[in-house]
Amino acid sequence: MFAPDDLSRDKFLDGRLYIFQPKAGYRAAMDPVLLAAACDARAGQSVLELGCGAGVASLCLGATVTGVTLTGLELQPEYADLARRNAAENGLAFEIIVGDLADMPAGLRARSFDHVIANPPYFAAQNGTAAADSGRETAQREATPLALWVRQAFRRLKPGGWLTLIQNADRLSDILRAIGDHGGATRILPIAPREGRDAGRVIVQTRKGAKTPLRLLAPLVLHAAPSHAGDAEDLTQFAQSVLRDGAKLRLGC
Repeated sequence: MFAPDDLSRDKFLDGRLYIFQPKAGYRAAMDPVLLAAACDARAGQSVLELGCGAGVASLCLGATVTGVTLTGLELQPEYADLARRNAAENGLAFEIIVGDLADMPAGLRARSFDHVIANPPYFAAQNGTAAADSGRETAQREATPLALWVRQAFRRLKPGGWLTLIQNADRLSDILRAIGDHGGATRILPIAPREGRDAGRVIVQTRKGAKTPLRLLAPLVLHAAPSHAGDAEDLTQFAQSVLRDGAKLRLGC
């Protein structure tokens, strides 16, 4: 359990959400907001988030789409508690289940969903220096293989349901290999920090059981200025509409 002094209260979607996060642990930024914006859930549909952390992605989805049923699976109990608190603080219904996606809790194995979303750990087990904070390390360092995240997501999807992931661009080949013939109608959205820069992230969306071809979409460019200049925000107009106003990323699905 986090002590009150260990937490910050951070604004998302221009103040539509306020989220408690650990000051020294894993902290959400743009990525879960973009993940929520890419999920095309509609009223009456169900969404499962694998590895929901403090709940930012699911709560952004709940704040921008009315009538969706939100469920999250989180390995770390203290982050699951934060997600419950954040849901209550923002007046949103969000069921949180503590468990390991590699050994899916029995209650989840019996259920299926219209959408599964996930922001899996970005760093491979053997790469880089371990974070000093154990919660941050668990959230960012891959212990469960990315292929298993994808496989477990497909198992929880209804036929024709959608899987949406955000991940480092250099893991794209791993994601596509894991999707294999389980999904189709796959859309890939590269996310570039600035015009002319390589994409650092990708959003991948695929439909269970579909057979239609893959599409590589035009990149989402986040910042308008050609280089970083101080602390002034320089989001492109479209990125601002997504990150601040809650606009959807339409991936053509």
